[in-house]
Amino acid sequence: MTANRSMKGENSLEQVMREEMTFTSLPVITISDADRLLNDSEYRQRCAVRLVEIVIDIDVYMGVSRLFIP
Repeated sequence: MTANRSMKGENSLEQVMREEMTFTSLPVITISDADRLLNDSEYRQRCAVRLVEIVIDIDVYMGVSRLFIP
């Protein structure tokens, strides 16, 4: 799980995902607004619910490089 959206450089998260992801890889969960997560309890609740939904159906998301929540 990350708030990193960087696509710059050969060591960026995006580049590593492109090079290393396979059909059996777990997705990288990216929080769309990290500041809001810390300051907005309703937003935090939505993120938590979405994260639980992903975990429950993790087989559906295998091989997906990145998922944004919420």
